[in-house]
Amino acid sequence: MGFDYALVHLKYTIPVAVALTFVYRPLLTRLDVYKILFLATIAVLSTIPWDSHLIRTRIWSYPPEAIVGPTLFAIPAEEIFFFVVQTYNTTLLYLLFSKPTFHPIHLRSEGPSTDVRRTPGSLWRYYKWAGQLVLSLSIASGVSLIGRGGVGVYMGLIVVWACPFLLLLWYALAYQFIIGLPKSNTLLPIFAPTLYLWIVDTLALKRGTWVIESGTKLGIHLWPHLEIEEAVFFLLTNTLIVFGLVAFDNALAILDTFPHLFPELPAMPSPLLLVKALLTPASKYDEERIAGLTDAVARLRKKSRSFYLASGTFEGRLRIDMIVLYSFCRVADDLIDEGTVASSRQWINRLRTFLDRSYNYSEKSHSVRSYVVANFPPWARTAPLQLPTNYLPKQPLYDLLKGFEMDLIFSENPSGPTPAYFPIVNANVLDFYGACVAGTVAELCLELVFHHIPGPIAPATRRRLVDAGAKMGIALQYVNIARDIAVDAAIKRVYIPTSWLEQEDLTPEAVIKKPEGERIERLRQKLLDRAFSLYGEARGAIEELPVEARAPMRVAVESYMEIGRVLRQKGYQVKAGRATVPKLRRVLVAWRALSR
Repeated sequence: MGFDYALVHLKYTIPVAVALTFVYRPLLTRLDVYKILFLATIAVLSTIPWDSHLIRTRIWSYPPEAIVGPTLFAIPAEEIFFFVVQTYNTTLLYLLFSKPTFHPIHLRSEGPSTDVRRTPGSLWRYYKWAGQLVLSLSIASGVSLIGRGGVGVYMGLIVVWACPFLLLLWYALAYQFIIGLPKSNTLLPIFAPTLYLWIVDTLALKRGTWVIESGTKLGIHLWPHLEIEEAVFFLLTNTLIVFGLVAFDNALAILDTFPHLFPELPAMPSPLLLVKALLTPASKYDEERIAGLTDAVARLRKKSRSFYLASGTFEGRLRIDMIVLYSFCRVADDLIDEGTVASSRQWINRLRTFLDRSYNYSEKSHSVRSYVVANFPPWARTAPLQLPTNYLPKQPLYDLLKGFEMDLIFSENPSGPTPAYFPIVNANVLDFYGACVAGTVAELCLELVFHHIPGPIAPATRRRLVDAGAKMGIALQYVNIARDIAVDAAIKRVYIPTSWLEQEDLTPEAVIKKPEGERIERLRQKLLDRAFSLYGEARGAIEELPVEARAPMRVAVESYMEIGRVLRQKGYQVKAGRATVPKLRRVLVAWRALSR
């Protein structure tokens, strides 16, 4: 009886597990726990027969003085634990790197695509065949090594055990995702733990904690004391774990993205449903849906970075709809802001007609589609067509257009140096404006939460939560106005209430001419005071939301309010006329919000 192998865990694997758990714990969801348990179970069940065979045939062994004693099918308890802890550590690393990734945009149809940004379906087939060929040849080589016996047996057994699983995952389940995902999602979770385990294995082999018997190994070393077989083993096992996780996420992306294929989706899809999703022919994917989501993500990455970061904490169809909603709002804003007053009013009318048709249930969907195709530019079509008007309330969307109409008042004197009239005469008007352009969006987000996370909630409580959400939206709009004083002045807009300007002996025209200085900074702080007051009144309602939405909503709110906190600091950073929050700080804000 000995403790050498147990000490390997105490020194090297368990501390890593603890550290990764600490970092990822705020992000951990029930679905993540499901993934971990699912992969760990498969890892243990698939490895036990193979490992037991290696020990019984004396390909490798464990000195009695290096292990505690209990075994399962001749496998030491420490080795069984290793199967679990390696899977756990690699899985957490994968989850950490893949959390920001929006998986639906990495789905690919093998059919023809009109989107020039996407890989042609015929090319995907070549990728598929190339992977099959490499893995099939590897299996054949492994069989040959086993057949010849002697020094190549161990390597052959490793390859013949691991590569059929990899071939299955590649051929039938997830090859498009494996290729298409960001390399940080796949290569880093494979190679980082592999390199670490190579070092641990080197130390263990050097100490004699486990032994590879002579006569079955090639005798090649990656570096002193690290057998090539061990290096390949750890590389393949981590690849198996990551490929399994990619297949899991591929299945979830299919289930989440295509309600027409999977109308009913349980919170925890069964393994059978996951396999059914993976075996769904890619030719059945809705290519327009994928293209629309791709456009939405590109838009938010460019123009709504705080929300896009926060969206990573939502899951499934709720995250998809949040991104679609924000994308629609951005497209509407861009259409109205670009061009003359006349063209902007025309776009408001077109958007209103789109809503009229969408909410007129006697109209067929073809009518809505044909209207959008005929009246919207190609870059703006996917956003309205993806908007889930079948379960979003219509009034907030109409009120959003009222806010856009207020913006146009600033442009009604295009020939003069300044607008003929400044509509934000006092704080009450600014509150109304904020309710239209931001409170409405907050209300729509909450309606999506209630739709996707159904549960018993009294109508009065629901109304109170929606009202609090609208108030929080106004708070965020105040932050937005405080940040963009100079940017707005450049387009002849002043959202600071005129009554506030008068208290500083300023006029809107003076702000347009010189949007900086001591008095402007005092007004900026006044806007922020109002923002944080509204924020303080509304933030408690977040903790009454369904538990699955609380932490993500905290992140969405805190990520934006952090802009206000930056603006309250002296010497804040400015980029393109706007104060910015450094990326690391945004990540830390999100982590703290999730940790509450």
